[in-house]
Amino acid sequence: MTQLVTQEIPPASAQTEAPRPTGSRPLRVVVVLMLLLLAGGVLSIARRLAERKALAAETGKLSVPTVAVVKPSAEPADDELILPAQLQAYVESPIYARTTGYLQRWYKDIGARVKKGDLLADIDTPEVDQELSQAKAASEQMQAQLELAKISAERWTNLRKTDSVSQQEADQETSGYKQSQANLSAAEANVRRLEELEAFKHIYAPFSGVVTQRNTDIGALINAGASGQKGLFDLAQIDPLRVYVNVPQSYSPSIKGGMTAYIQLEEYPGQKFTGKVVRNADAIDPATRTLLTEVDVENRNGHLLPGAYAQVHFAVPVQTIRISVPVSSLLFRSEGPRVAVVGPDDRIQLRPVIIGRDFGVKLEILGGVDPNDRIVVNPADSLEDKQQVNVKAEGGDHS
Repeated sequence: MTQLVTQEIPPASAQTEAPRPTGSRPLRVVVVLMLLLLAGGVLSIARRLAERKALAAETGKLSVPTVAVVKPSAEPADDELILPAQLQAYVESPIYARTTGYLQRWYKDIGARVKKGDLLADIDTPEVDQELSQAKAASEQMQAQLELAKISAERWTNLRKTDSVSQQEADQETSGYKQSQANLSAAEANVRRLEELEAFKHIYAPFSGVVTQRNTDIGALINAGASGQKGLFDLAQIDPLRVYVNVPQSYSPSIKGGMTAYIQLEEYPGQKFTGKVVRNADAIDPATRTLLTEVDVENRNGHLLPGAYAQVHFAVPVQTIRISVPVSSLLFRSEGPRVAVVGPDDRIQLRPVIIGRDFGVKLEILGGVDPNDRIVVNPADSLEDKQQVNVKAEGGDHS
């Protein structure tokens, strides 16, 4: 008998289909991708900003110059004070003409030693000559009129005594006589004025000295006065000579009037020219903190020349600390020598300095810097005041 195999049929509820995936999964994938892209963009922008900031910082750092600095070195104390100075003529003046004309002749050239009253030049003044002749003729006319007026006044005065003329007529003649006297005085004064101008055609030396410039030549047109032209000659009195010295404030109490000093010049090695302190300004210059002092030096043989550079030696013991800086640290600007000092805030301070003696690779500084200042070595010409710098290294005393 055939056996029937029976198979259980699941219930209808069991035969339902499996759940199909919904659309939420692709959406999540898209959102995740967008977040990843956004994060990547943010990271890229942040990286670029950081690179740009670092580049700007590096550029700013490179734009600030780096300088090397040293401190001034102290010089040993000396038994005398030595300062730079310049020789000047005791009296120096341009010589101008007082009349107008043409230069006829000059008698003294540059380097000529003249005495007071020596003839320097002659000026041809034809216009003044004619004016003088005219003035003399006018004076003679006034003299003739005066004589006639005098005779008329005396005659009318005598006629008035006999009542031959009226009092008014007599007074008119007397007044005419006085007017003629005044006219003659005016004419004579004009003659004297022109004679003075005529005398100015000869140029004389007003004092003894040396002709340092001749600014004219034969045939040149000469105008009276100093307006619009140079003097005909420059005359300088060179014996004695004035020597002006800027004494630093710290040494000024030791400089007294009448004290002896001597000067030395490089062109006369080993020679000393003795002088004497005659006066000072009695005031400290606030710009340089120095006392202007005058020393007069005899120059009978004429070896010393105005304008020359010299060193003045004062017999004053120097107890203060003297400092020197390298020659390479100086900046020579139109307003004078400067040194670049690095301040506490690493900014440049361009300070004016007073130069003393020259030691070759070093220069003595008489004012403007302190021993603890940081001096820039080999400063660039483009360095400006208050400019920010980076300090490469601080050196000790420069020797």
